[in-house]
Amino acid sequence: MKNIFTMSRDNFSFLMLTLFFSSHFIAQGQITYIKAGLLYDSENNLLVENQIVEIDSNEIVDIYDAGKKITKTGNIIDLSAYTVLPGLIDGHTHVLFSQSADVDFAEHAVVTLAMESEALRTLRGVKRARSYLDVGITSIKDLGNSGLFLDVALRDAIHEGTIEGPRVFASGPILASSGGQIYGVSPKHQNLIDEEYRIVRGVEDAKVAVQEHVNQGVDLIKICADNLPNKTMLTKAEITAIVKTAHTYGLKVTAHAVTDESARNAVEAGVDGIEHGFNISDSTLELMADKNVFLVPTENSKDYMVLYSTLAGYDQDSNEWIDRYRNAMTDRLQRAIEKGVTIVAGSDNYTEINRSRGSSSVDMFKAYYGSGMSPLDILQSATYLSAKNLGKQDEIGVLKSGAKADIVAVKGNLVTAFIPTITQVVFVMKEGQVIKKTIEGTKE
Repeated sequence: MKNIFTMSRDNFSFLMLTLFFSSHFIAQGQITYIKAGLLYDSENNLLVENQIVEIDSNEIVDIYDAGKKITKTGNIIDLSAYTVLPGLIDGHTHVLFSQSADVDFAEHAVVTLAMESEALRTLRGVKRARSYLDVGITSIKDLGNSGLFLDVALRDAIHEGTIEGPRVFASGPILASSGGQIYGVSPKHQNLIDEEYRIVRGVEDAKVAVQEHVNQGVDLIKICADNLPNKTMLTKAEITAIVKTAHTYGLKVTAHAVTDESARNAVEAGVDGIEHGFNISDSTLELMADKNVFLVPTENSKDYMVLYSTLAGYDQDSNEWIDRYRNAMTDRLQRAIEKGVTIVAGSDNYTEINRSRGSSSVDMFKAYYGSGMSPLDILQSATYLSAKNLGKQDEIGVLKSGAKADIVAVKGNLVTAFIPTITQVVFVMKEGQVIKKTIEGTKE
């Protein structure tokens, strides 16, 4: 063998390039085949039998019928006894905020800002984020209540591989009117609110607020169209300025809205989505359908609400309010579906209920099912439709050539036994890396 130190410069350069490209193609040539008994086609909202998913590194190369002969060597993962889904998406999370059921939101928020270090808050968020992967949620849309861009830092740490967690789409601090959502703070301590919300003070400041967020690398903009129980709300002119500026930079805007007035103002101002919409009217829903504005109907199941009531210390003989709540949520969701509004699944669960944040998030499936959504429609809202409204429908929330290899397998029949099945996640892959594998007694 020729001594490398005696080579000419040209020969040495050629050798280095050869080694580089050889190692590059070896890394990219790691083929994995997943055999799926049933495969959920989220774009067309249907189940397909006996498919093979071919994966190269972190990307899906192809999907084809299992009858086709595999011609390349590679690792085979047999999921033929299971249903294979795209990685699920929770479209409304608050990973860096948490509170007990028996404490007041505003008081706890102030304590968090005044007495909890950003490092501790972030480390707690890391643990919560990791738990989403265990239940098959490989992407989340994190919408504020996360300090000064701690969500962006968490996203970046996950992306670079420093920590393990779902793909994060981060909004940064929520843009809101005076007081934000933290009520009852004395005038001399209003500065605390600026640590959690970006308070907008007029149309020109609204534009500046968006630009600040752009410079911090956010993925989208979240606003509070109303601040209940604070009485202030963003004006339609301020929301319009936010939307126009955000769209100029290629960012979508979604709006927290409790009242129908604030929801309508936001829709008329051009937002892309409405979060909650608890008191939304038929006319506003019709306008949303006309303008292609999606709805994230955050709600919880009756079982969750009963548990919440118990943890909060409410009188268990006076829980009629839970049935009223569930009836109202069912009515809102069914009216939205009837009017043709796109539904995006989101949990908004930030209360500690003695289970992981990921497990708490899965309750949204039970809530939607209890409100009359069909299993496949729920799945589409938590995959393709969620990805589409992030502008990522070719990358996540879908199983097709060129998409990220985010793949989940569940045990059971999704159509006839939806809840038992969606909660039996036996396999999770994120970008080609196996995160969880519990099949026939094996666990990785």
